Amino acid sequence: AATACFVIAFIAAPPVDIDGIREPVAGSLIYGNNIISGAVVPSSNAIGLHFYPIWEAASLDEWLYNGGPYQLVVFHFLIGCACYLGRQWELSYRLGMRPWICVAYSAPLASATAVFLIYPIGQGSFSDGMPLGISGTFNFMIVFQAEHNILMHPFHMLGVAGVFGGSLFSAMHGSLVTSSLVRE
Repeated sequence: AATACFVIAFIAAPPVDIDGIREPVAGSLIYGNNIISGAVVPSSNAIGLHFYPIWEAASLDEWLYNGGPYQLVVFHFLIGCACYLGRQWELSYRLGMRPWICVAYSAPLASATAVFLIYPIGQGSFSDGMPLGISGTFNFMIVFQAEHNILMHPFHMLGVAGVFGGSLFSAMHGSLVTSSLVRE
């Protein structure tokens, strides 16, 4: 349902009143965007932090105008990712493996939760969430850097070093294992 909602919203959703000031922002392809500039626009600032399911709106047009598809897609995405984390844990346990794949997957899950859930809660509205599109993602990163100077934060520096270090060690491990394979 969430994937279908994302595809339909990306292609044909009407403009969303993201700032709550009756100036809608168009993010769908049918309203003149292309694959790069298209996005599922976050919920309206008028909604704030309220959960906004389809059945709470007076009409489907109101739900679309206030950015309801964004909440539907993001919440289902986070729930799906958390369930997949649990699946990895269970498979590791049942196969008698150690849980390091699950632990490794928890890092991107934590960052997605921070961007799509924790940050908007901290800002007081889901309208501050990251738009679901290419240009929207880059715009979110630029605004985030301008408002919070994240690049100079020591925990961000450690996280980036950890990601790059982890990819380096993964590449070294993979090349070592591959180079030591012997056909018998």
